[in-house]
Amino acid sequence: MEENISIQELYQVLKKRIVFILSITLIAVIISAIVTFFILTPKYEASTQILVNQSQNGNEEISSTDLQSSRELVSTYNIIMTSPAILEPVIEETNFDGSTSDLQAKINVESEEESQVATVTVNDTNPQKAVLLANTLAQTFENEIPNIMDVDNVSVLSEALSEDTNAPVSPQPILNLGIALIIGLIVAVSLAFVLEFLDKSIKSEQDIEKNLKLPILGTVPIMPENEVNNSLNNKTNSRSNIREKDRKTS
Repeated sequence: MEENISIQELYQVLKKRIVFILSITLIAVIISAIVTFFILTPKYEASTQILVNQSQNGNEEISSTDLQSSRELVSTYNIIMTSPAILEPVIEETNFDGSTSDLQAKINVESEEESQVATVTVNDTNPQKAVLLANTLAQTFENEIPNIMDVDNVSVLSEALSEDTNAPVSPQPILNLGIALIIGLIVAVSLAFVLEFLDKSIKSEQDIEKNLKLPILGTVPIMPENEVNNSLNNKTNSRSNIREKDRKTS
């Protein structure tokens, strides 16, 4: 038969092990702070936007077919942008210390659905390097795409700016500390209840009735220490007085 645990009992467990719970939570926050501020390397992001449109002659109007064609080209261009044909010239121009795979891992290309604009984001531990890589990548792609696709329908819409990369995008101290606080608290509370469940020692009359199913016939009160000392002193003094009387009578 399962035992029902009341809210009062839960509160008593939490109150009893509050120091343990706070200690585990504090340790989790401290570990998170050490990792965030002293181990993880800050990373910065720089973004540029590229517009894909159909080349027009004179005053020729853009049709819906042209727009749809441009949108379909965006996904293709996103793949070409991270290909060796584009990345190798970028590495050579920026003196990037790494392979095309290393540079590819730093690049993220996204485009909104039904949009002709692709956003190119580059992350790096150096904010100036991130800006240089993003702008060089966009400019190289614009210059090379006519040779690759035999079209001239790409233009740089906006360049990456140094002032936009002042703050690192990772790690995020407040978020990391908040997560550590929540996880530490959950773990600490869980451990507190586990320890309480595993603790089968008898500490009170209620534990005897609850665990052993035995009735309490009586209890021996605990005498305060000062009363115990006084009682011992009184007994010692009484014995001394009796011995003194015996000596006198003898």
